[in-house]
Amino acid sequence: MGLLIKNGEIVTADSRYKADIYVEDETVTRIGRDLEAPPGTEVIDATGQYVFPGFIDPHVHIYLPFMATFAKDTHQTGSIAALVGGTTTYIEMCCPSRGDDALEGYHLWKSRAEGQSACDYTFHMSVTKFDDRTEAQLREIVKDGINSFKIFLSYKNFFGVDDGEMYQTLRLAKELGVIVTAHCENAELVGRLQQSLLAEGKTGPEWHEPSRPEAVEAEGTHRFATFLEATGATGYVVHLSCKPALDAAMAAKSRGVPLYIESVIPHFLLDKTYAERGGVEAMKYIMSPPLRDKRNQKALWDALAMGFIDTVGTDHCPFDTEQKRMGEGDFTKIPNGIPAIEDRVNLLYTYGVSRGQLDLYRFVDAASTKAAKLFGLFPRKGTIAVGSDADLVVYDPHYRGTISARTQHVNNDYNGFEGFEIDGRPSVVTVRGKVQVRDGQFVGEQGRGRLLRREPMYF
Repeated sequence: MGLLIKNGEIVTADSRYKADIYVEDETVTRIGRDLEAPPGTEVIDATGQYVFPGFIDPHVHIYLPFMATFAKDTHQTGSIAALVGGTTTYIEMCCPSRGDDALEGYHLWKSRAEGQSACDYTFHMSVTKFDDRTEAQLREIVKDGINSFKIFLSYKNFFGVDDGEMYQTLRLAKELGVIVTAHCENAELVGRLQQSLLAEGKTGPEWHEPSRPEAVEAEGTHRFATFLEATGATGYVVHLSCKPALDAAMAAKSRGVPLYIESVIPHFLLDKTYAERGGVEAMKYIMSPPLRDKRNQKALWDALAMGFIDTVGTDHCPFDTEQKRMGEGDFTKIPNGIPAIEDRVNLLYTYGVSRGQLDLYRFVDAASTKAAKLFGLFPRKGTIAVGSDADLVVYDPHYRGTISARTQHVNNDYNGFEGFEIDGRPSVVTVRGKVQVRDGQFVGEQGRGRLLRREPMYF
């Protein structure tokens, strides 16, 4: 049975027009005005609504062993939350630790998602050490359809690589035609600052940000760009949070370094005062890089509007209240992360498009199309075109609501955006032509999601 979406305003990263969309066999087969459909076709009237390509979150953690605990979502809960929020594809960080085998880790992450996710998914493969065995395994993983790596210039002795390992990883990435995403900080300096603060009796969550100041992120960004320049590899800075790091990335771009920038929705809307409230309420807002001084938000919004920031993700990483309490008396033991996969699109639309800081084209580009292009999914994903997967979001800009943990679908007992107003939401979400969400509720097929295998990009 086919699907016809009528009377909507189609918006992609480079076009905006009114037309109908006909879907069969999981793909868009016709786009035009006043389309006819055979009997039995499911018809959705999108009058007064936008029709966007399915949104892509380029940075999520679903299965994640971290800091002696595990992130709370499963691929069932995380994917349903994603879909309710309009995200039809996510890219999960596969993050074995330095003591783990890379290939075993990759197969473990795949097995956790297979048959469980309600939306499509793929992985960034984290490189947490580099030796001959790991190199051989990375080559095998790329052949299996993964075209992006992840490195951490932080979390020393757990996820982090040293400069020599970064150099080797980038050289391999250049050879294989894959992009390297990077968490940019200075792990050594962070460790020293943490030790110093704790020795002074500064143990509360309000000291997390001073242990990872803006200069530490800027230095990591500059260093990553320097290594990209030396190796010719293509890089992607994840969750950039502040103007000094942005300046470092833009300086690299200006001299021709192939570097792309991701920021994440918490850094656009939350600031460090949330992590200075004291007690567990502050612990809920601990993430790395940390929430920053509010003055950075204008720089991020401006850079996003101008296209200097390429994508907006979430770094979705949910830990509940009790898990956050693990850091009572020692802020370095607070599990880092915040749930955001369900709210990213609505928040970006509301505080970007609706409040006049972002046009619709950049909104679609940053939340869907650019990620599809960078990570080898375009034009299968990230646009609305004949032959593309029918991942479609019928979006109601007239909806008004308030974010609350009481109504969320993520497996967490709080929402970091509690009380934030939203000016729109998806009314219908499809994955490859099948309706998965209606009016804020999951109505679809659990386990429908597929692993998306991708070819090397050779930027």
